[in-house]
Order: sequence, then structure tokens, then C-alpha cells
Amino acid sequence: MINKRAKYNRRRHLSIVKDKQQIEDTITNNILSKTLGVAMVSSYPPRECGIATFSVDLENAMKVRYGSSISFKIYALQNTNESHDYENDNIVPFNTDHKLEFLKIAKAINHCDKIDVVLIQHEFGLFRKNEDSFLEFLASIDKPIILTFHTVLPEPNSTLLSNVRSIAKLCTGIIVMTQTSANFLVQDYGVESEKISIVIHGTHLVATTDKKILKEKYGLSHRRILSTFGLLGPGKNIETTLYALPTILEDNPDVMFLILGKTHPGLVAESGESYRESLLHIVEKLNLHSNVKFVNNFIPLNELLEYLQLTDIYIFSSKDPNQAVSGTFAYALSCGCPIISTPIPHAIEVLQNGSGRIMAFEDSNALSKLTLELLNDNDEREKMRCNGLAHTLLSSWENTAIKLGNIFKEAVCEKDDFLRFNLPEFNLQHVFRLTDDIGMIQFSNNDVPDIKSGYTLDDNSRALIALCEYYELTYDPFVLTSISKYATFIQRCQRFESGFYNYVNDILLFTAQNDEVNLEDANGRAIWGIGRFLSIAHLLPSNMEGLTFSCKEVYEQTHHVLLGMHSPRAIAFAIKGIYFASRNHHSDRANTLAIELGQRLRNMYRHHNTEDWNWFESHLTYGNAVMPEAMLLMHTLTGENEYLVIAKNSMDFLIRKTMDLDGIHVVPNTNWNREGQNEAQCFKGGEQPIDVSYMILALETFHKKFPESEYSSRLSSAFSWFLGNNALKQIIYNPRTGGCHDGLELTNVNLNQGAESTLSYLLARLAMERMKVLI
Repeated sequence: MINKRAKYNRRRHLSIVKDKQQIEDTITNNILSKTLGVAMVSSYPPRECGIATFSVDLENAMKVRYGSSISFKIYALQNTNESHDYENDNIVPFNTDHKLEFLKIAKAINHCDKIDVVLIQHEFGLFRKNEDSFLEFLASIDKPIILTFHTVLPEPNSTLLSNVRSIAKLCTGIIVMTQTSANFLVQDYGVESEKISIVIHGTHLVATTDKKILKEKYGLSHRRILSTFGLLGPGKNIETTLYALPTILEDNPDVMFLILGKTHPGLVAESGESYRESLLHIVEKLNLHSNVKFVNNFIPLNELLEYLQLTDIYIFSSKDPNQAVSGTFAYALSCGCPIISTPIPHAIEVLQNGSGRIMAFEDSNALSKLTLELLNDNDEREKMRCNGLAHTLLSSWENTAIKLGNIFKEAVCEKDDFLRFNLPEFNLQHVFRLTDDIGMIQFSNNDVPDIKSGYTLDDNSRALIALCEYYELTYDPFVLTSISKYATFIQRCQRFESGFYNYVNDILLFTAQNDEVNLEDANGRAIWGIGRFLSIAHLLPSNMEGLTFSCKEVYEQTHHVLLGMHSPRAIAFAIKGIYFASRNHHSDRANTLAIELGQRLRNMYRHHNTEDWNWFESHLTYGNAVMPEAMLLMHTLTGENEYLVIAKNSMDFLIRKTMDLDGIHVVPNTNWNREGQNEAQCFKGGEQPIDVSYMILALETFHKKFPESEYSSRLSSAFSWFLGNNALKQIIYNPRTGGCHDGLELTNVNLNQGAESTLSYLLARLAMERMKVLI
């Protein structure tokens, strides 16, 4: 139960938040009403085709990424044989068999002041009966047009060449999904390269699920799974795999081949189920009943992703050499499937990173040979899985949305500031996944916790800080168990004479690193963590009073350790801990120690400060922003004006060094910024979430002191680094898992989602929630 004091404080807190929210809502309503309106012309569910699925995935990704700053009006392509009614007013049927329909839709788009840009998903078959009308449609639209070519055929005949050139001339921008398609447009069709953007086919971010559990769920335990999926038709060439199976099964009788998906509706209308029946005939002829399973459905996304995650090898056997991309191929990559594929352009480009193998078209012998090699090489399959996931992060729908958003901004220049990143909902899934009965596990492989990496005081202190702040905002009792674990872990790391140890291995023993590594920063974070816990102790239920009492003891018993601190960051962390603890736990001794620590940090600044270098050290390294923030907190604790001056000067110096109008540029761990170093630096990788997080926390503190300054806008700009406003233009936060990737390397995002990065994101997101800043 929550005690009376906690209930009173909660009511008071919620009242303040409600009043503040009303004011903020009044101020921001006008900003929120500004949207970028997109008319998307495409096939659309419930029509069953790959482009329809692509379009709804893209629309959802854009809405998640940009929230209320973007809106969609869908013009759903239909024909006389396949039409659908829509209850949603934002979805308008567009019958491509009727010539007048093209002019009617063009007129509606032109007269709608809520539409700023037109996005067209183009496939030649969608307009094959009225290609001239489609060109008239494009010519009639008086708004920017962005068109995605889902197919680009090489060596066009004169009719196709003229058609594509005419389409390209009438569009503001052209999107293709492979470099090969871009090359065809330039070399074979003469389209200007400046007009072309490559946006890789989107893939779904997928939280890793144990393969054994999924196989058991679908009745496939103890089977090794080959699979393929998509709307069935002769172009899929699934018979190639069926003819390869007898050779595969000779030494691998446990193999099961899953054929996932129903027959293409267009094919059913023309020739019924003749293709599926031909496959069933081959199964019977080769006696494959025990090793082939048809899942004859248009499979829901969540179920499909599970089927793909339990797959050991995914087989893409299309026999169309001109198939530029495949959504099914992209889905398989997103689930970490090792892939064997025919050489379509999409596969050739993607599999260059070692996530699969290429086989010739309709070559069952090559397929059986490659399959046997991979079934017998677990390490190679795991390597392929990791390489595929690396590509998936780059091509995720979240990153696709960012790229498309930038294309829209260029096309609609006068509204390029309308698109704003949407704040993701809180997702603690990965925090809890990293937390076991002992505490917070240090590292992960991709999103799977690596218990062999052990635990650290650092991470459990960060976890305690983050979840205390989360509880203070939400009063969610679900996090209290984890808070207790982290606080208890810190207590167990206390060594009374030497402060705290930092490193604990997977069998719960302190490691030799504790004697080899300077532990000052870890000790400072521990005091910050304990102080943050004490700051919310009055909000906690009565059954946690014992934990509160023991945390007070740890806090008091550790004060002597502070006197031995000389690391500027450790001192800054400790000052934050004392500041937070002082809210509810007054301690004369702690206040005296804070003054001593503040003077040390101030003296460091005095020693290094020059006209051009307003800093505490001769270089900028990691976690820099915590030092100016500590100086500002010292001003709050003591009232001394010099602390305020140092805080402001050093913070503004750090902003000049690491931020501009585009966002934040983290000091890389590959090249610290030293005094006298040239300001202009190119991106060198090594940017980590913890540095962005500390900057955001500091900016929040400075905004409270200087509410009329630009610190709040700087804060939102810094947070956008997590969402794709960074050197690689890729998301760092993973909304599917709730984890945060471990940083920006020179050419890629680090796949792993460890504790430090995940907690750094959470601390930054909590600051955004407190600030309610629009990004």
C-alpha cells in the first residue's frame, strides 16, 4: 500500500502537472495543427498484393515517425474485377479501368488544400489498360509528385522508353529501391541522376524470440525449417525447391519446407488454383508429404514474422531476372534468416555483406548443394543471420520513413519545417529483459542479454536513476521490484574502506578489474543513484521503508569516499547525488562535502579556463555535460554567483563545440577534442548515446534556470539524434525492442543494445517527457 504522505504528494504532483499541461497545450496547439499532407496513390488493403502491403507499412512508419505533423489521403487503386468499399473518408477508391476517374482524382488532389505532395507507388501492371490516362493524370496535378518505380526493366523497347521518360519528366522526384534500378534509369532511359533517390525496401524491426519456443508453438519441434512465402504464382518457381528436396532429405530427414501464402487473387481469377495444384502434384510424385507443409493463408504480420524467425534457411527462388525488389526477401532479412536466392538485383546488392548465397535461376542441383552446406555449418548460418540483421537496421521502416521525410522536405520547401519527429511511447521491455534476479546485465548480443558479460555498478546505478525518475512521473508500481533490485545491488557493491566495486561477473564474484581500473566515476554514479532514490523515498509504498533506511545508511557511510575523488566527472556525479538527496534527506555533512567537491571542480575550471577554452580540462572527452550541470546545481545549493557564471560559460562553450542548427555532434571516442584543435571536424564514428543523454539532462537543468533561453530548443534538437537526426541519418533507438543501439560507428549503427545505451535513451526520454518539448 502507498502511505498517506505518498498519496498526498502524488495528488499534489498530478495537480501541478495538469495545470502545466493545460498551459503547454494552449501554447502548442497552433504548432501541432501544422501538418504536411500527403496523397498516396497506390494499391491498398484489403487488396492482396505486395505493393498494397508495402504502402500500408510505409504509411504506418511515417505516422509513427512524424505523428500529427504528417497526414495521408489514400487513393486506393482498383479495377473492375477487384474493388473494395472503404468506411474511412481518407481512403478514396480509384478505378484505373475508367479514363474519367484519372481526371476526377487529379482535380480532387489539386483542390484539396490539405495535400502538399503526391506519392505514387508505380507498377506497370497497375495502369496497363490506361497508360495514356495515367500520363494525363500526372500532367494535370499541380503539386509536387514523388513516384516510386517498383520495377525498372533494362533494355526497354521504344514504347516503354518513351513511357518511362514521360513519367520521369512529370515528377519532381523518382524513388527506386536498388542501385541497379537507378543505373537502368540513368543509362537505359536517360533520366537525370539528380532526380533519383535510392530508398531501400523497408524491413520490420523484430525483437528476437527463441527459435525453439516458436517451433514448439507451431508444432515443428525437432525439425529444421526451410521456408518461402508470398502470394503464389508461377513466377515464384517453388518447384525448384521441391525438386531439390529429395537430395537434401537423404541426410536430413528432419527438414520441413514451409510454403507460406495463398495464391495471388489475380491468378485465381484467371486460372484458379492450377499452380498450387501443380505443386501438390510434385509433392505427391516425389513422396514429400512428411516434409512439405502449405500454409494457405494471407498470413497476418505477427504470425508471419514468427514463421520467419523459426526458419533455419529462407529460399527465394523467383525466376524473373527483372524483378528489382522483393518484399518477401526483405521480411526474411528482418527476421535474421540465412538466405539462398536467385540473382535478382535486390538479392545481389543485399547479399554482398554475407547474409546469404546466390544460386542460378531454376537450378535445383545448386539449391540442394547450398542448402546442405548451410545445414551442416551452424557458425556460417549464425554469421549470415548477424549480417542480415545489420542490413535490416539500415533498411528498417523507421529509417525508410526518415529518408522519405527528407525527400518530402526537399519537394515542399516552404513547409520543410512542418515535419517533426514524434516522441516514441515509453517502452521498458528491454530494460526488464536486461534485468534478472540480481540486477542489470551489462551487455547484449543484438537484443539478447549476454549474461557472460556480468553486471556493473555503473549500469545498476543508471538503472536506479532512470526507474526512480520513471516512477516519479508515472507512479507505476510495476517498476518497484526492479528499483529494489538495483538499489540492493549498489548496497552489495559497497566496500566500506574503498567505496564501491564496479565489476561483478556472471557467477556473482567481484572481478580483478576492480583492482586494475580507476573506480572514481563508478563511485560517483553510485552516489548519484542512491541520492536519486532518496529523493523519491517519500513517494514509495510503506513496504519499502526498510530499503530506504538501508540506502540512507549507504549514503552516510560513503561520504568519506567523496574526499578522495579527483575525477571531474566523478565529482559532478556525486554533486548530483547530494543535490537530489537533499530534497528529502538533509545532511550537514553531505552539504559540507558538496561545498568541498564544488570548490574542487571550480578550481579545475579556473586552472584550464582561457579566453577561447572555457572548460574543466584540456580536452573534451565523454560525458562532458554533467560538469556544467553540477556547477549550476552548486549555485542552487550555495547561492554563490561564481558557480552560476562558470556553469553558463562552460555550458555555452560545450554547445558551441558540439551543437549547431542541424543538431548534436558528439565528441567521438575515437578522437577526443583537445584545446587548440581545429573546430571543423568530419564525422569519424564513435558517437555514443550516453553523451547525448548527459547533454539532454544538462539542458533540462539549464532551461529551468534560464527559461527564456534557447536551451529547450537545443534539448529537442539533441534528442532527435536518437531518432535519426545524426551523421548516418539512422535511428539509434529501437522502438520494437525498447532498447537503444550502442552508438554510431563510421559507416553503421552498432547492432547491440546494451544497458548503458538503453538506459541513456530512457533518461533522455524522461527528460523530454518532463519538458514536453516538441521535436
